[in-house]
Amino acid sequence: MIFDPLRPQLNVGNRMSAKVYLGTSGYSYDDWVGPFYPHGTAKSAFLEYYATRFSMVELNFTYYRQPEAKTLIPMLEKTNDDFLFSIKAHKSLTHTVDSDWKKSAHEYMRGMSPLAESERLAGVLLQFPYSFHYTPDNRRYLGQLCDELHELPLVVEFRNSGWQRESVYGEMKNRKIAATVVDCPPLENLPKPDPVITSNLGYIRFHGRNSENWWSGTNASRYDYLYSGDDLDTWLDKIADMSGNTAILLIAFNNHWRGQAVRNAEQLGGLLRKKTDLEVVLSNGAG
Repeated sequence: MIFDPLRPQLNVGNRMSAKVYLGTSGYSYDDWVGPFYPHGTAKSAFLEYYATRFSMVELNFTYYRQPEAKTLIPMLEKTNDDFLFSIKAHKSLTHTVDSDWKKSAHEYMRGMSPLAESERLAGVLLQFPYSFHYTPDNRRYLGQLCDELHELPLVVEFRNSGWQRESVYGEMKNRKIAATVVDCPPLENLPKPDPVITSNLGYIRFHGRNSENWWSGTNASRYDYLYSGDDLDTWLDKIADMSGNTAILLIAFNNHWRGQAVRNAEQLGGLLRKKTDLEVVLSNGAG
């Protein structure tokens, strides 16, 4: 089935009051030792420590290698029952797609089944590259991929602004697929931070605003950006608006260079608690 944005739009539902979960994109970074993890912390203890400070995490490693139960089960055991996971789709489903993509999809679903069965899987993130343009072929593939993964709580992130149109959002509402709201540099054809809600899951990803390194930098330097208090203040009304139209709102910071993501996630949590009446779940499942 083609990803058909011509279907009629549906209302998401009644006005809600979402729980807001904050965390980061990835957690196992060597350069976080010192800025975040105490010196001497073993890598095997990173997640357990992380979960004392945050209520959710995006698992990034599944983009580079297919998930396996033997890896995910210990992660569940190291975190409490209120801790949520988002897991990124493997690159064979979003970046290096070939004729065997359905086989890759089935392998992915088998590997991440412990998360799905735990009831702590908040989202499966399909992050598409800038080169994934709004074309009939790409719409068709996206529709087929969503059909294949339809039992999972899907979240789609477009890095190309061509997908930011009401017809696409309407199709996502029909399919109950969450749209990722992206904060990134204000460069041509990159997505604008449109606070859209298309399912009972809201999702925001903060990538930083490093315009200089966005196209030419590495995976580290591209996201080397520390949000200021003023930067984050501009998001408070958007977050409040989004939270009123969904059940759960996940906010993940991807500006991971030298622990900037953890600083900003905790800073935003403080601002939300001080300046809004939202239920913010920052760590240990405690509001």
